[in-house]
Amino acid sequence: MNKKRSRNLGILLLAAVMIVIAACGNNGTNNAGNNSNAAGGEAATNAPATEAPEASPETVQDAGTLTVYLNDFDEMIVPLFEEATGYKVEVVVGNGAEIMSRVEAEKGNPHWDVLWLDSMPSIYSLGASGQLLEGWTPNNAANLTDFAKAFVPEKQWYFPTGAHAAGVIVYNKDKVKAEDAPSTWEAFADAKYKGMLGMADPAVAAPAYPFVSWFFNEKTLDGGKEYFTSLMKNDLHVYPKNPNVVSALTSGEITVAALQESNAYKMKNGGEPIEIIWPEEGAPASVRVAAIQKDTKNPNAAKAFVEFVLDAKTQQALIDQGEESYFEPSVNGVQPKADRAAAAKLVATEAAWASENEAAIKQWFADQSVQ
Repeated sequence: MNKKRSRNLGILLLAAVMIVIAACGNNGTNNAGNNSNAAGGEAATNAPATEAPEASPETVQDAGTLTVYLNDFDEMIVPLFEEATGYKVEVVVGNGAEIMSRVEAEKGNPHWDVLWLDSMPSIYSLGASGQLLEGWTPNNAANLTDFAKAFVPEKQWYFPTGAHAAGVIVYNKDKVKAEDAPSTWEAFADAKYKGMLGMADPAVAAPAYPFVSWFFNEKTLDGGKEYFTSLMKNDLHVYPKNPNVVSALTSGEITVAALQESNAYKMKNGGEPIEIIWPEEGAPASVRVAAIQKDTKNPNAAKAFVEFVLDAKTQQALIDQGEESYFEPSVNGVQPKADRAAAAKLVATEAAWASENEAAIKQWFADQSVQ
């Protein structure tokens, strides 16, 4: 009986030793097998001796095609951007009032990713109401000129891509002698130009509101009303957009105008008998800015677009090839049009002030047109 117990005990001890040896061998050689089991859905029994590194955050993926709302350069920006970046882009084109009305209508469900307009006061108001991406700095913003840096808002809702004269003084030299032409905005309001004057409507044309807002800001609201009332008493013609002002100058309906600079230079280069005067106190500027919608579903393409329009090569292409090619670039290393006045002086209203008073000033103009 004791011999039997001893034999059984020996068998049990031998089995235990073999189990321990097998277990040690598995710990050293079966990592691949454990990984295979885990991939096949079986639970791994041997945890790694060291702690696994934390997973890196996933890159946000764009949902689809970038949509840009703009009022100029639609004829060239799509192929340039797509070729340079590989992102697909669609543009929606309209004048300033049309684009901003569309943005307002889509407020609860924006269809746009980027706004690129010379409507800085209106876009400032979108930032103030929480509709724009803020706090992001494009790499190319480091190359902004000192003039352009002044237009970047504190929360970086948008970045300027150029500024142009919303209004220079243009006159028909066949009907007005050079010595009789107005060289200042005060002279522009002289009674001797009664019935001869024209400008674009600030409620419709994107550059026209930045133009008139400068007078209201410089002269105060009451002073601005007084100034434009004097123009209206001189039978000022107000046209929907700057191309309409061009047509009126060409037809002889008016002979002196406040005209956006690209339109003015096109007239002169096209052989029209006009001369361009940059007023001594400066020409009110319309600043074109690029802004990203706060909840855009295409953040990578949107940021790439802003970087692209802040690139010196892009701005040079817009000047060399664009239809609205007369403007002051916002980044260093870009040459304006050779025939653009070397001493061209731009003045601009501070965006917050222009935004705060936009509705009231536009309503005042609308009221005057009804009277």
